[in-house]
Amino acid sequence: MSRMENFLVSDVLDYASGTADRNSASVDMQGKEWVLFIAKFATVAAGAVTSVKLQQSADDSTFADLAGTGVTVAADDDNQSFAIALYRPSDRYVRLVVDKDAANATAETAFAISDPAGVGLASITDEITVEMHYTPAEGTA
Repeated sequence: MSRMENFLVSDVLDYASGTADRNSASVDMQGKEWVLFIAKFATVAAGAVTSVKLQQSADDSTFADLAGTGVTVAADDDNQSFAIALYRPSDRYVRLVVDKDAANATAETAFAISDPAGVGLASITDEITVEMHYTPAEGTA
């Protein structure tokens, strides 16, 4: 198995707009070393106070913030993506949180990419279409 196949892509937060905080689906880190969460925002309302952060849980029910993982999304960060990488969390489950100010609607979506410890393409979730190409020749795509 090539190194390129050693990742798992998960759609953890469907695209939606609103003013309420949003929690992504959790990623089970058992057997994994790292996870990369990528949040993509649409237009961020002027004056909005928005951020993303990571949380962890031992039992996938009670989550706590992870120190230093907060990233501010500025009101002029329209159509920007924000990535937070996490290596070897101390608890089994992790998730991304989009923290909003409850007054300004913002739309976002998020994905998680992780290493599934020896599991290849068969583990890529059904929600995402992924194609793998190894040194393709030039020509019509």
